[in-house]
Amino acid sequence: FTKSFLLLLVLLNPFTLSVYLQDLVSTLSLRQFTAQLLRAALISVAVFLLFAWAGDSIFEDVLQVRFASFLIFGGVTFLIIGIRLILGSGPPVDALRPGSDEVSASIAMPFLVGPGTISASVLAGSRLPFPAAGLAIVLALASALAAILLIKILHDAVHTGHERLVQRYVIVAGRVTALFTGSFAIEMIFNGLERWYQVFHSVT
Repeated sequence: FTKSFLLLLVLLNPFTLSVYLQDLVSTLSLRQFTAQLLRAALISVAVFLLFAWAGDSIFEDVLQVRFASFLIFGGVTFLIIGIRLILGSGPPVDALRPGSDEVSASIAMPFLVGPGTISASVLAGSRLPFPAAGLAIVLALASALAAILLIKILHDAVHTGHERLVQRYVIVAGRVTALFTGSFAIEMIFNGLERWYQVFHSVT
């Protein structure tokens, strides 16, 4: 339970999300930001619980793709995001603008619901009974969102008089995030390749 909780919490890294959501953090009020975040959380938790309950079968029986293929593609996607962060540009999402009608959906995907968090949900469902896996997922998501709201509160408190400090935090957090994102991307690709090798080896 602890491993499943911590894995999803690390993948939902609130420092990473605060960089991705910097435009919203800077422009929305705390009440507006909280409302958008809660809507995104409801969408995300529904997806996570579905994958924790269905597991690999949702890929192989419904989507008709191997979970290994999803891991490899997700790893490549994560790697591209990591490279963009290293170069100083986050993933472009046009709908992620304060005035957009799709803000909560754009927060949910790809920032909360992504290859890494879906993989972690599947893993939680395979490790634990569904009620325990669901609890781990809900607690991890709630902890991450609470941390993001705390960052928002701190940002609002220091932004007016310490704008340069805030900008430096965004730059440093983005670079650190890129290292973690790229490393986890490589790990996902290797896990996918290992699963492919196991299937190939069992057939031969």
